[in-house]
Amino acid sequence: MCGISGIITKALNTDEVLARLERMGALQRHRGPDDRREQVFDGPEGRRIGLGLVRLSILDLETGMQPIVCPADSSAIVCNGQVYNYVELRREMAGQPFVSRGDIETALHAYRKKGLDFLNDLNGMYGGAIYDPVNGRVVLFRDRFGIKPLYYTTHEGNFVFASEIKPLLAGSGRPARLNEARLATFFTYRYVPGEQTLFDGVLRLPPASFLIYDLHTGKYEIRRYWNYQPDRPDPAMNPETAQETFYDLFSDAVRIRLRSDVEVGALVSGGIDSSAVASQTVSLRGPARLFTISFEETVYDELAEVKAFLGTNRQRFAGCEHIFQKCDRRMLERLPGIVESLEEPISLGTVLPTDQVCELAGSRLKVVVTGEGADEIFAGYRKFLLEAAAHAYPTLAPADQAELAATYPELLSYLAIRDRDPAKRYIQSELLFDAPSLERLLGRSGLDTAFPADALPAIDPAGHPVNTAIAFECRARLPDYVILRLDKLSMRHSLETRTPFLDFRLAEFAARLPVGLKVDMAAGMEKVVCRQAFDRFGVLDRETAFRKKKPFTIPMADWLSEPDRLPEPIQEVVRGEMTARQGIVDPAIFKRLVENITSDDIGPHTLVSEADRVFAVIVFTLWYDRFMRE
Repeated sequence: MCGISGIITKALNTDEVLARLERMGALQRHRGPDDRREQVFDGPEGRRIGLGLVRLSILDLETGMQPIVCPADSSAIVCNGQVYNYVELRREMAGQPFVSRGDIETALHAYRKKGLDFLNDLNGMYGGAIYDPVNGRVVLFRDRFGIKPLYYTTHEGNFVFASEIKPLLAGSGRPARLNEARLATFFTYRYVPGEQTLFDGVLRLPPASFLIYDLHTGKYEIRRYWNYQPDRPDPAMNPETAQETFYDLFSDAVRIRLRSDVEVGALVSGGIDSSAVASQTVSLRGPARLFTISFEETVYDELAEVKAFLGTNRQRFAGCEHIFQKCDRRMLERLPGIVESLEEPISLGTVLPTDQVCELAGSRLKVVVTGEGADEIFAGYRKFLLEAAAHAYPTLAPADQAELAATYPELLSYLAIRDRDPAKRYIQSELLFDAPSLERLLGRSGLDTAFPADALPAIDPAGHPVNTAIAFECRARLPDYVILRLDKLSMRHSLETRTPFLDFRLAEFAARLPVGLKVDMAAGMEKVVCRQAFDRFGVLDRETAFRKKKPFTIPMADWLSEPDRLPEPIQEVVRGEMTARQGIVDPAIFKRLVENITSDDIGPHTLVSEADRVFAVIVFTLWYDRFMRE
């Protein structure tokens, strides 16, 4: 795992490019504390191409340093991430002039052999760049689900890219400015989906895309190489075949993600996803260190479930070390540092336990596997069950409607507001601020709260609404919210996190599943085929495999409802002093939000509470204070 930097310029000389690359690398050294290198190439039309890397050594410890330059044509690559199927690709590239033994060079030779189609062959997580002197271009590329970040900007005639935003700003000289056009987006969705960020002029390369920079003209274009459309059901797929196919793909996804020259551990919560990944990991690789975060508040705590799972399967986990820590309100002291590391404000309370468990694991090893991605691809959230129920309700007999409404108490109220537009429907149950409330909070009218067009997924208008919801999750919330949090916080602690459920083969399999093998509306069960396969093939014991899902969240309302017990940095925000100085959020409106916080009837299943709204303001205020105060 690494951090990459790049500059394409006609204005800067070689020494200036190297100096900027070195400064960029220093700002993301946490992504690669083991080594660093910068190199400048002379391209056509007087352009210089600078590539830099800071390295966290996982594979090919001796020869895997980058940039890697091909001796045959002087093409070069820098890449943050892992190509998991590099062993198989290397066999296909027999005869190529390899200069390393690792994974990233296989991507370079695949590009040299197949051109821009090379990305179809890669299975992994990556954000990288290839300098192609033969065709006079630089190609930036990103994995299918955007597991690894890649930002870029143009400023003062230079094109600059990096794995993180702070080095991007430093390398380009672009001042940090608020992107006013996306301010309302953040307070509506809790994050900013799409290509824009909340930094003016700082853009994300979209997932499953590549950018071609023409070194002759100085122009660039972006193309997608993969569109995930989860509405391609195979009517011939029966439950038995689906379980077998899923298990084979899942097992192989874990297997290739265990390729490492260093120890691999696992993050484990009470959910089936991380438990299954940990179980398969120790079956394939042997004893591993397992890491869990718990809470004092019993209703949020999953430690008992984890211990029960490990105890029931003690033979399988013999020799494993289970390491756990408690997360409490004192963890809010870490929030300013977390916000700085995230770089983009995301209002997700789980940033706190995520940061804590990554620190816990990162202090002991370099690589862990996790269960992220299963909920998005295999319909693991209650919202998918609710969508299935809403879709079925109008066609049912009155008695069946009553039974369904009893199973889903929120169904009738959701049906009353359910929008026909899938983009509007996507956020209805989790809307943080509605338009009138947001106008009062920000003291302005005419706010654009529409879902950004560049974050819209490819969907089938006639498709099942559950699959439409999955498409939105996978195109926007997964890369720009869920995975962004995991990447930035794990790399804050120099820890590589690997996500077997985001193997594109599993996703394409899930796209072929009938909806009934994803959600069982009557039984209130999500991830149906996953649970059945884990039980059938012994990955999980039956009780764990069919355990009801508990949302992974934190006791935010409990903590924020007692402001006098909050850490001082958070108290300063809650008192309104910082918001008043910044002049973005109305302090009086924010004060009323704080006063209205209650923990009554609030629990892990609560989608939106006053505490969530206050937390969003806290996160934004800390972010603005850190990045925009100059």
